[in-house]
Formats: sequence, C-alpha cells, structure tokens
Amino acid sequence: MDIIFKALADASRRQLLDLLLAKNGQTLSELCTHLPISRQAVTKHLELLEAANLVAVVWHGREKLHYLNPVPIGEIYDRWIGKYDRQRLQALAGLKKQLEEDPKP
Repeated sequence: MDIIFKALADASRRQLLDLLLAKNGQTLSELCTHLPISRQAVTKHLELLEAANLVAVVWHGREKLHYLNPVPIGEIYDRWIGKYDRQRLQALAGLKKQLEEDPKP
C-alpha cells in the first residue's frame, strides 16, 4: 500500500486520477491539456500511477489510452477508512458543526 499512498501524495497525480474519473480512456495528449506541467512530467506521473496499479493502459492502434483503476483506492477504504463506524463519524461531524455554530459564553 505504500506505493499507493506515495502516488496519491502528489496533487498532479490526484488531478490525473480526477481527470480519468471524469472521462476514462484518455491519451497522454488529452491529459496534458488539463495540467500546467510539461508532457514529460505528466508521463512520469502516469508511470508512477501505473506502478501503483491506479491507472491501467490499453493500446488502441497507435494510441495509448489511460483508464482509472479504482480497486486500490477501494482497498485503502476497506483497510483504513471502513474500520470507522459511519454513525460515530456523523455524530462527531454534527457535534463539531453545532459547537462551531454556537456563540461562545
């Protein structure tokens, strides 16, 4: 899981995942149009996402299409987030909101 957390630690890589979530199956050129970094930097970020199994690649003729693989993120949810009871989190969020809204004495 360390490689997944490393991949998710960078804002540009998270943005690439968001772009693929919005429209799966994009080429490198399509992805580059949305990021203010060089094509080479986008390529390096995609390689790291592929190594973390967060992005899958399919060749369609001469085009290399990138697809989001949500499975590793689901595994993180199951391992780290799913442990916490949703009701308790909602209760804490409600308490926090109430405390922030109440005027102080």
